[in-house]
Amino acid sequence: MAAWKAQKVSGEPRVAVYFDFDNIVISRFDQRFGRSAFARDVRGSGRSEPLSEEALKRLDEARVSVNAVLDYAATFGTLAVCRAYADWSHPVNAAYRDDLTARAADLVQMFPLSVRRKNGADIRLAVDAMEDLFLLDDVTHVVIVAGDSDFVPLVQKVRRLGRYVVGIGVAGGTSRVLAGACDEYADYDALLTDDEAEEDERIEALAPPAAAGTAVGRNPFGGDPLGGLQREAAAPDAEVGPEVPRRRPGPLLRKALVLLETKTDEEWQDASAVKNQMLRMDPSFQEREHGFPTFSAFVKAYPGVAELDESGHNRIRRRPGSH
Repeated sequence: MAAWKAQKVSGEPRVAVYFDFDNIVISRFDQRFGRSAFARDVRGSGRSEPLSEEALKRLDEARVSVNAVLDYAATFGTLAVCRAYADWSHPVNAAYRDDLTARAADLVQMFPLSVRRKNGADIRLAVDAMEDLFLLDDVTHVVIVAGDSDFVPLVQKVRRLGRYVVGIGVAGGTSRVLAGACDEYADYDALLTDDEAEEDERIEALAPPAAAGTAVGRNPFGGDPLGGLQREAAAPDAEVGPEVPRRRPGPLLRKALVLLETKTDEEWQDASAVKNQMLRMDPSFQEREHGFPTFSAFVKAYPGVAELDESGHNRIRRRPGSH
């Protein structure tokens, strides 16, 4: 009840996100390498025998960006619930574990009870979503990351309960019926920026010393394919956790502006809305920790990314010409 009252007072929308993770990973792989490519190249491997070098390379090329999906979901409000359903013991899914736990996602284990594993995640996801909505009446938006038409009854029921439903799926792997049943649908590819990694490096190269950060790159499908599970089993009493690099402030500012500009179709954004979006994407962001006394000073430190409205309206826009 307290959460409901807080939402009513603040007016802040609250979002529940549900990933049919196997579906989105397989759909993305098949989109890149052809129909049934995942079944041919990956499925059945990675348990009794290591994945081939070619399969690892393709998995890396077709890697799903968890941040891209959750950053978009955060444009609708605070992420109150985030659940991802898959067989997390499989190395392909386990490679995403750190990405998801870094965004406070609950990893729901789906044990392979049969060869086909048909509808296992679908049913569990639907049951959990309905339970969440009846227990959490402050949830205003439901984001379903999937492509299976089996989710249509769930979408219809959620809409009848007065929630706004957003679907996210991979082109070619999403049922048109599911997309049409949602209040809003987003193509996964539209959430990506082709040159995002290159642009992030350019921004950080120009960043002031106080805001410069480092991040260690890694191949999530190489080295330890179980994402640290083997290390934890070897040292059960040790306090082991993923080392998650903090998101770099310059690219975080740019991403927030891009998302808000796309959502509102407005060039100028209120400064408080921009900072709020940044906090939704990375709750650990604080401009003072990067050496800036105010958020305005932080924005001014990235003239190649954004500019402030000097007329006193406390607005920010993406620098014309920046990606």
